[in-house]
Amino acid sequence: MGKEPLLQKVRIQEDIESDKKTRVNGGDDDGPVTFVLLLTTVTALWGTFSYGTAAGFTSPAQTGMMEGLNLSLAEFSFFGSVLTIGGLVGAALSGRFADLFGRRGALWVSNSFCMAGWLMIAFSQATWSLDIGRFLLGVASGVTSYVVPVYIVEIAPKRIRGAFSAVSMLVMCASMAFSFLVGSVISWQNLALFSTVPCVLEFAGLVFIPESPRWLSRNGRVKESEVALQRLRGNSTNITKEAAEIKKYMEKLQESKEDGLLELFKPRYSRAVIVGIGLLVLQQLGGLSGYTFYMSSIFNKAGFPNNVGVTIATVVQATMSIFGLIIVDKFGRRPLLMVATGMMCLGSFITGLSFLFQSYALLDNYTSISTLIGVLVFLTSITIGIGGIPWVIVSEMTPMNIKGSSGTLCNITSWSSNWFVSYTFNFLFQWSSCGVFFIYSMISGMGILFVIKMVPETRGRSLEEIQADVAR
Repeated sequence: MGKEPLLQKVRIQEDIESDKKTRVNGGDDDGPVTFVLLLTTVTALWGTFSYGTAAGFTSPAQTGMMEGLNLSLAEFSFFGSVLTIGGLVGAALSGRFADLFGRRGALWVSNSFCMAGWLMIAFSQATWSLDIGRFLLGVASGVTSYVVPVYIVEIAPKRIRGAFSAVSMLVMCASMAFSFLVGSVISWQNLALFSTVPCVLEFAGLVFIPESPRWLSRNGRVKESEVALQRLRGNSTNITKEAAEIKKYMEKLQESKEDGLLELFKPRYSRAVIVGIGLLVLQQLGGLSGYTFYMSSIFNKAGFPNNVGVTIATVVQATMSIFGLIIVDKFGRRPLLMVATGMMCLGSFITGLSFLFQSYALLDNYTSISTLIGVLVFLTSITIGIGGIPWVIVSEMTPMNIKGSSGTLCNITSWSSNWFVSYTFNFLFQWSSCGVFFIYSMISGMGILFVIKMVPETRGRSLEEIQADVAR
């Protein structure tokens, strides 16, 4: 019993090495960027856009909702936090949904929750219906935050897989900016109705896009897998090599029949699980939710005009997201993560140092500017690396037979960390406006060592090759 999984793993690795030699001798053109591939990616990213609009909804809607519905601050605060509670539920269901219904099917489910949530909020006249609507948005966001990166990674050609996945950060920035800008000129009810438009567009796209070829192959639907792969790569592309590699790898995985939660703790999967959880914890405990949810409080404390600061931050994030698309497949995931984690550490250190000087009335004239610089450095680290790459690496490293259970565990970890940081930030900020950022800086500093020691490079390699190598 102990030798059988090892022999299977050796056979998988031999098959991958053989395929690598074939590519050296015969080239490795994994196909052009086709219309179907673009349509599939855009359709999936509408889910990410909906997640961003849900996260950004409370900021422009707060005044109108509290005055129009006579909500207390406590009631509105609970309304805002329900998104995270729903996110935890969605995270717990995400892996099972993705395995049971497929990647495309899981998006149907999450988009249905999202549409129902926005409609309930738009037509609410009571707090209970607002909270249920917000909860449904959270469930949709929890499912989407896992399924979208997995789906894109599984359908994209390896030479542009990183860039396609990194688009999600640009979409997230655009959707939050959409909520902030549109919500500042229309009522919160109309903003909720406008937010259903991405749901309608996603429903329309889901009718025409194919399922993930790797999920189909994993479930024994080999012919359908080949048809889906041919649609994604184009009729003029020879998919024989890629289809054979997927089929061969899935057959080996079928022999092991390992897909339970307990399998995650076996030594062969330990690196994939540790790297996945470690990167997502680093992403959140490094201060992501603190900066994004409470950016206004940070700028107000520093004496920097809030509207100006948020506008500058939005422009910088959008610009750096585009830059990240260009460099992610050129320089690789691991170098970008090291640079981004270093920038996280530096950004929080600059922000903390600014508030430290302010507390001693030193360099008062420069506190607001240095705080802005620290925030922008931190946000740049998020957009070029630490925001999107962790989910890309999780999706690339995790073998198909544990992807559901591993994705659920990683997603729950991410949302739990998100809740912890968003809940504790105000308390820590009141305790010490500089101390909270020094804590984030120290965590990010430890993250640099973690990336250097544990994270492999995955650029330019097939998913089967990556997963066989990690399981060694």
